[in-house]
Amino acid sequence: MLDSLQSILDTIGGFVWGPFLLIPLLLGTGIYLTIRLSGLQITKLIPALRLALFERKDKDAPGGDVSQFQALTTALAATVGTGNIVGVATAISIGGPGALFWMWVTGVLGMASKYSEAFLGVRFRTRDAKGEISGGPQYYLFRGIPNGFGKFLSLFFAIAAVLASFGIGNMTQGNSISANVESSFGVPVWVTGLVLAALTLLVLVGGIKSIGKVTAALVPIMIVFYVLGALYILAVNIESVPAAFGSIFSTAFTGHSAVGGFAGSAIILVVQMGVARGIFSNESGMGSAAIAAAAAQTTHPVRQGLVSMTQTFIDTIIVVTCTGLVIVTTGVWDQGKDFAATMTGDAFSHGLPGGWGHLIVTLGLILFAYSTILGWAYYGERCMERLFGRRSVMPYRVFFSLIVFVGCSVPLAIVWSFADLMNGLMALPNLLGLLILSGLIARETKHYLRNDPQLRADKLQIDGFMEGRPGAIDSYVSTDSGGPDRAQRVR
Repeated sequence: MLDSLQSILDTIGGFVWGPFLLIPLLLGTGIYLTIRLSGLQITKLIPALRLALFERKDKDAPGGDVSQFQALTTALAATVGTGNIVGVATAISIGGPGALFWMWVTGVLGMASKYSEAFLGVRFRTRDAKGEISGGPQYYLFRGIPNGFGKFLSLFFAIAAVLASFGIGNMTQGNSISANVESSFGVPVWVTGLVLAALTLLVLVGGIKSIGKVTAALVPIMIVFYVLGALYILAVNIESVPAAFGSIFSTAFTGHSAVGGFAGSAIILVVQMGVARGIFSNESGMGSAAIAAAAAQTTHPVRQGLVSMTQTFIDTIIVVTCTGLVIVTTGVWDQGKDFAATMTGDAFSHGLPGGWGHLIVTLGLILFAYSTILGWAYYGERCMERLFGRRSVMPYRVFFSLIVFVGCSVPLAIVWSFADLMNGLMALPNLLGLLILSGLIARETKHYLRNDPQLRADKLQIDGFMEGRPGAIDSYVSTDSGGPDRAQRVR
């Protein structure tokens, strides 16, 4: 039965992620938005990093449930997870080193998509019956596209996101944690599952403010801890780094012949694995991070959009690159896809003295994956609120926590197939919405950046140059206690 389900999921996922649907739509949307936004992911990266990592919040910012930095770390928590460890290994073990190149491409273009969806998340956010902020594609697709098509896209996204939350944000993470903890420490998977489920429920009961506090503490520590270990390995194997880059760039456009346990890959498989695992890792274009961005206390949607954009840079250009280079330089990448779950741990063990390698990867994966579970729980509950109202939030939190336990004992292959499919189904309506709303995004972004190119304006200055223009921060945060379909559409 599981084999049949696996086959069905792989067939549908292969079409969704094939060369005629999501891959061209994802890359095309990124290219189109990059052009319309004048490459702001490059030109505004430094000011955006300063605002995100050093200033961390806008003074006197109205609305919002958490600070800009907490919104960023919540989104980072949801993205920096098994995709950065197991996902990268899976992509390289199937597609070869060239898959890393396409993960980079997905990341750079995805920064424009991530900016756009975060901008819209804040621009069209609203409040639920309890007064908490709700935003994301499930709202901006409905409120920004004034016809039945917008409502259809909104509901399609919300349903897919709830289902995805149990794959990418739950079972995949729990499965990876339990497998690595059992391998490194001999702890039975059911014990790990019980502990994870209990800790998850404990945090989720407090909602986004509790999640924001936990992720703001965990995320910086776990990223620095992991990246420093990877940089040490690369420094020790510095002579292998040029050859690794050569292999990455050469096989990105040619595929890779069989070597060791590696079965070989055609160019389409290299691209498919790089893009699929790239979006699994950084979630650009999926719309998920816009849900966290909407909760931020910010003085303008452009500012939070740029802060959220740095999430993709940190996730893909820094963390994914470190993982990929360690796997390639240590030579463990050709073991074959059956060893993807432990490949990164093996790479770190090869590169670090003693048993530190597997320990760093295991501890890093525990922190990465647990924080991902928390971030995705918030995404899922906001979409449940969109579909069924505020009363559905607490039952979802309890059920989500229980599924963490189930995920720890489900075979990894079927979990990944389910997660890939749900990711794709989430991305489709969001990418279409970004294209439809690209005019609004570009117009408002250019107006703001003409007046505040270095992101140093305070609230008074922003109110001054936004006066009389639709989109001022106070004009679109509405109270919506009657459900999303009763919310006023704002353009």
